[in-house]
Parts: sequence; C-alpha cells; structure tokens
Amino acid sequence: MNPDAITTPFKRTIRSFVMRTGRMTPSQEKALAEQWPIYGLNADGAVLDFAAIFGRQAPVVLEIGFGMGDSLLAMAQAAPEKDFIGIEVHLPGVGRLMNLAQQAGTTNLRVMKDDAVEILKKQVPDGSLSGVQIFFPDPWHKKKHHKRRIVQPEFVALLAQKMVPGGILHLATDWAEYAEHMMEVMSAAPDFRNTLGDGQFTDGRPAFRPETKFERRGHKLGHGVWDLLFERV
Repeated sequence: MNPDAITTPFKRTIRSFVMRTGRMTPSQEKALAEQWPIYGLNADGAVLDFAAIFGRQAPVVLEIGFGMGDSLLAMAQAAPEKDFIGIEVHLPGVGRLMNLAQQAGTTNLRVMKDDAVEILKKQVPDGSLSGVQIFFPDPWHKKKHHKRRIVQPEFVALLAQKMVPGGILHLATDWAEYAEHMMEVMSAAPDFRNTLGDGQFTDGRPAFRPETKFERRGHKLGHGVWDLLFERV
C-alpha cells in the first residue's frame, strides 16, 4: 500500500527517529490495505476526537514508537477499560500490529504513522491523555546526536500540556547513560513528579509492562533496563 494514502507527512528540522525501510510480509500489506479504515488514524492535522473514535468516554493512553506492536497489543488487551493509540513510523510494524489486533478482535486500539511530535502538537487535544508511554526509544548514543533524543525539556513540556493531572508518563530504556539523561530531564520538569521518589527508577520491569523485543535484545547484550514513572501534577 502506498504510505501516502494513510498519512500526510509533517516536516521538522530535527527528528528523533530514522525512517527505516523494511520488507513487508503479505499479511502486513493486507492489513494496511484492509484494516487501516478500522484501526488507522490519519496524520492529517485534524484534531482527534477520542470519544468519537472509540465510541465511548474512557482514559486514553498514547504509546510513541511501538515497534512491532506486541507489547502495546498486550497492554490494550490487559486493560479493556482504557483506550490505546500507538504511533510508529515503521510500516511493517504498523501492518503487523493491525493484523494481530484484527485477529484478536481488539477494539480499544488505534494506530498512527508519522512524527509523534507533530501529531501531539496538531492533533492531540490539550489535557486529553491519561498516560503516555515511550519504551526503548533510540538512545542516539553518540554525543553529536544527543539533540535527536526524544526525551528533551521542550518535548516533556508538550506532553504535560496534553496530559490530564494524575496521568502517568512511563519511560523505559536499556542504555544507562540515556536513563540518567531521562531522569535529569524529568526531575527538572515542573509539571511532573517521580512516583517512586527523587531520582528513583523502578526495581526491575514493572509487572504491567510486557517485555519487548528491544528489551530482550538488550538483555542478550548485557544491558540493564531502567523504567521511570512520572505523574503529571
């Protein structure tokens, strides 16, 4: 399927991601063609009406960069009282998640494909998200690329604008230096407080967060894993 049929790309000077190419399986291509009208939301600049999209009033959780979608689908299935929206730029992952969601009959999940920052700015209403989760974003470990990391003060302020008081921002990484960077940024954010105490990470992976492919890969490479849970105040 032509990606232009499901998204209108936004333009930014610095992106926190690289548009990866990858071979799509027939089932992923079929899902993009057939399931997009059901599970897909267009990045067209129109403000999203979550109640109309899901047909109910419910807490909305946004995941940025869901990869191949396994953990996001598992969380949506485990919390049917919530609605979930996932943003991912990798088309095979988008197709795979829609395919799995259709097979499972999951109704509280929608997907978008484009730059999450621009979607947040232009399409997500202020004070509408009860949760935001960003699991294993690109750490951009070279110092010259640190400016491309998604967790930055300006971005965190944007998230605060879009979240309800009491909403939870959940971050996870398997890079120790990025974990410290995240903690530094979040600890200085005036609109958030660490639910675990100043400077504290979770003690291991929280039970409610499924293990991801990137997490398993990190374990094989000998990496630790750090989760941060901050509340919008």
